[in-house]
Amino acid sequence: MSKTFAILGSGMQGTCAAYDLALHASPSRILMGDISLEQAQRSAQRVNALAGRSIAEAFHVDALEPGSLRPFLEPASVLLSCVPYWMHPRIAPVAVATRTSMIDLGGETAVSLESLGFHQEAIDAGISVVPDCGLAPGLVNDLASYLMEELDTTDTIRLYCGGLPQHPKPPFNYKLVFNLEGLVAEYDDDSDIIRDGKLERVKTLTEVEMLHIDGLGEMEAFHTSGGASTAPFTLEGKLRTYEYKTIRYPGHCALMKVFKDFGFWGKEPVATRSGPSVPLDLFIALMNPQLKDDADQDLIVVRGVGTGTKDGKPLTIQLDILDKQDAATGFSAMERMTGFSAAIYAAYLGEGRAPAGCLRYESVMTGRYFVDELRKRGIAVTETRS
Repeated sequence: MSKTFAILGSGMQGTCAAYDLALHASPSRILMGDISLEQAQRSAQRVNALAGRSIAEAFHVDALEPGSLRPFLEPASVLLSCVPYWMHPRIAPVAVATRTSMIDLGGETAVSLESLGFHQEAIDAGISVVPDCGLAPGLVNDLASYLMEELDTTDTIRLYCGGLPQHPKPPFNYKLVFNLEGLVAEYDDDSDIIRDGKLERVKTLTEVEMLHIDGLGEMEAFHTSGGASTAPFTLEGKLRTYEYKTIRYPGHCALMKVFKDFGFWGKEPVATRSGPSVPLDLFIALMNPQLKDDADQDLIVVRGVGTGTKDGKPLTIQLDILDKQDAATGFSAMERMTGFSAAIYAAYLGEGRAPAGCLRYESVMTGRYFVDELRKRGIAVTETRS
């Protein structure tokens, strides 16, 4: 079956997803769309060079203008929406109108629930819409599915993920690997978890715990929002604990909590001597250049731990991933872990393997299938049982 994939937002993750599709999804065309035609052209050229053939084409597309987006989507079987998370619910109706299946990189559960609201329209159009197909949310939730499939009964699922510099620099020991506004949203909004079998919201930047990661040493993990996606809503009452935490080098959480507690992430203007100013805008303007470090390479660390029973006996299964920037392609670890995950789901939809409708991420494919696909891409997933 001839498949055309459309990438909306031809930046870092979108380019890596297109590269993965070129290698693994047997596409007839890959349409690279962006508000900047120059960016789309650079991305298409890079994908074609890495793939060794002319498969990607560049287009100027305004994601928020249906008159621009619709003709871009009309020839496409599947759309990968790699634009800022808040745009996805505005893009989904256009995808429905053009009968184009759609995945997005997600990032905020409330926004994903809004995208899921087009369920009947997607059924009528005969397409699948799946939000939150990135890293966290995304890949980490597939690890959870794998753990639950391997256990006969599941008691707890604990998920951890961090995008980090390989050579951390004080005081934050952090390298910005995606949009700073999205990072603040993860740190500022509440986190959805399951505790004692019931859905609960907890404050972010709380309940810090220490983890030992082989190759990195002692790390800290704390609650952030969005990483669990819709899974707590789906699994409420089916297990005792389901939670997600972000991994950082020790001390990072305490520093960031100062900004949160003292109002630096506020969205309403405050009076200053030089006139009204939005604290969040000022924070982003000041911190964005400080947290970028193009000289350092990144790494991604992921851990999933499931406890329960197997064959009537207690069992704990732990999955670990430690991925680093790839010298051969130049893709960062964040680009690989996010882009590969998105492409796996897009290819799955392109093969017509998902039912029609707006689908919660954790209901689409098995964890075993996803982990197998990761391993096909050379991603080492280490499993230990105790």
